[in-house]
Amino acid sequence: MGSGPMLVAWEVTRRCNLNCKHCRASAEFGPYPGELSTEECFKLIDQILEVGNPILILTGGEPLMREDIFEITDYAVKKGMRVVMAPNGTLVTEEMAKKMKDAGIQRISVSIDFPTEEQHDKFRGVEGAFKGAVQAIKNAHKVGLDVQINSTITKLNNEHLDDLLKLSEDLGVVAFHPFLLVPTGRGKELEEQELSPEEYEKTLNWIYDMQKDCPNIFFKPTDVPHYFRVRMQRAKEEGRVAEMKKAHPHAARGLETMTRGCLAGIGFCFISHVGQVQPCGYFEVAAGNIKEQSFKEVWEKSKLFNDLRDYSLLKGKCGICEYRNICGGCRARAYEATGDY
Repeated sequence: MGSGPMLVAWEVTRRCNLNCKHCRASAEFGPYPGELSTEECFKLIDQILEVGNPILILTGGEPLMREDIFEITDYAVKKGMRVVMAPNGTLVTEEMAKKMKDAGIQRISVSIDFPTEEQHDKFRGVEGAFKGAVQAIKNAHKVGLDVQINSTITKLNNEHLDDLLKLSEDLGVVAFHPFLLVPTGRGKELEEQELSPEEYEKTLNWIYDMQKDCPNIFFKPTDVPHYFRVRMQRAKEEGRVAEMKKAHPHAARGLETMTRGCLAGIGFCFISHVGQVQPCGYFEVAAGNIKEQSFKEVWEKSKLFNDLRDYSLLKGKCGICEYRNICGGCRARAYEATGDY
């Protein structure tokens, strides 16, 4: 394997001040034993840079609950890494937003799942979560920090997509990322709320249409590799294939330039709060652990990762699909449903 990941999502802590219904990590306030020390974090950053220079996504839990989060950020930025962060918004005061900007964080993502306070707070499990998220976005804008909105889409809020998009535009964010529910962690309790195949098609075509109609905001459906199949089908129908290959004006330094569906273990990986390296956050199978192996060894030699890179190993519908190399299917969903990725 000659190239490193394009994106690394790093769960710097599992501690969280919310109690979201869909949380893949079932995160709570903690504490959680075994989290990486500051020195172990520095060492991990050095090891990641041995195989490439990916965008580093600092996530959680709530990353701002880690006391040394800006030491970690500063170390990564000074090493030349592009760093973004995924706070839930409730801790992003104007002072905190300035610290993020000064630390070199290039973008934050804030999650808003419903366009109204009552619905969002119920889904996130804490009163005031909606106000906190909206204020976080305003605080980030005050200091010149780019923001994207992430929304986890289920049957519960699928009908609110237009309102979520309008809210995103009204708040002046640069990107809107609809996440399609992967029922892991606490999300298993919402399995019946996962979109049906018909609802998926309607939603993904809505995203395709809205990207054409709303050029000032970038759409990136996440945890839904089959969007790349829809995108290719529609582009062929409309004679827009060449146009679709051009970067969006709001694509930020590689954050939105992914060229195929599922990148788990191929161009993306996830590192847990205790150093476990996984294909993605929803795919809780260890490729290795950086407390026991170097990141380079895990990335290049893990059987799990090398299996995921070999599309000929895909089984079932994914294995015979003409869009296998464009989409790749969601290996986390496959594993959750069948025990086989």
